[in-house]
Amino acid sequence: MTADQFADIAAQEMYRVPDVDLDLEEVLTQGRAVLGEGRYETLVCAGQIDGMPVLTFTAPWGIDDVQWVPPSAAYVRFLAAGLLTAGAWDLEAVASYVAACPGATGRWSADDVVSLLSEQG
Repeated sequence: MTADQFADIAAQEMYRVPDVDLDLEEVLTQGRAVLGEGRYETLVCAGQIDGMPVLTFTAPWGIDDVQWVPPSAAYVRFLAAGLLTAGAWDLEAVASYVAACPGATGRWSADDVVSLLSEQG
């Protein structure tokens, strides 16, 4: 994805007008840039792959600043299927990882995650 495409998607998630270039200098040099107080207005550089920066956007608050809501079955299935498709982990490792994530803990077991994946055919 190009910097312009990233800026367009990020702007839409920030409820801003697309087609406005984001200033990426701070996130690329410092690893993080806060553009506002709303959700998705914090840019993060998670590293590089093949010399290209890996950028994402998130909320400015911390992991302990929000009340966790259990993810839906569709969301758990989507995340687990994506991790499984990546090929780094087998089914049991993916299911254990997803079940141990904040929000899923206490609601989804590893067996539940395996069942969700088997339901999708």
